[in-house]
Amino acid sequence: MRRLEGKVAIVTGAGQGVGQGIAFALAAEGAKVVVTGRTLKKLESSCAEITKRGGEALAVECDIKDRTALASLVSASVKHYGGIQILVNNAQEVPLGSLHEIEDEALSAGFESGPIATFRLMKLCYPHLKGDGCIINLASSAGKRWDMSGYGGYAATKEAIRSLSRAAACEWGKDGIRTNVILPHALSPGLEWWINDRPEEAAAYLASIPMQRLGDCEDDIGKFVVSLCSEDSRYVNGQSIALDGGQAFLG
Repeated sequence: MRRLEGKVAIVTGAGQGVGQGIAFALAAEGAKVVVTGRTLKKLESSCAEITKRGGEALAVECDIKDRTALASLVSASVKHYGGIQILVNNAQEVPLGSLHEIEDEALSAGFESGPIATFRLMKLCYPHLKGDGCIINLASSAGKRWDMSGYGGYAATKEAIRSLSRAAACEWGKDGIRTNVILPHALSPGLEWWINDRPEEAAAYLASIPMQRLGDCEDDIGKFVVSLCSEDSRYVNGQSIALDGGQAFLG
């Protein structure tokens, strides 16, 4: 029997990159996956690939900055599949640049799509997750960089997600809900853009990874998420886990 047979998962930002890789991996282990994001065409492409591989998926277009859209996402998921056991908060707009470069609007969008959307969706899913639920939130090791130049806004949003996740783990553990955070490095479209835009910085970044490579969205990140959501990890709660080839020391 597949490890997540009978489970229903919501994965935000599942139209491409890390979110898509996680959705593929969850579906391969038997989960019915609600793939959500802003671009329906990308979501339908992810669903088509899951179906092609023998899995089951539902595409739901959703702007995670919209509180009403998040509520509709949860309702549609429960109506279609009958429940929710796994929530993966992956999607986020990223405010990159120095403090002088980042506009208020970009920082606000980072918080709205990151910690605020995570906060809202965790609470909306809570009644359905009770008893046997698993939340995986995505953060970044940017908050642990030795030089924070150019990453202050981004790191601030991701560290807020880690704090909210730890609180959820402590408050909801008694309700049968586990909450953990992953901090992945993977060759997503966003990271490819960054590598092309900042080649010298990207080369130094890659050289600082002990394993000397970036992760694969499905095989390295998605399959770990499967393990974290399975019975194999039933006593893992409140942790931040770097999936980065050994680069970060969370301390």
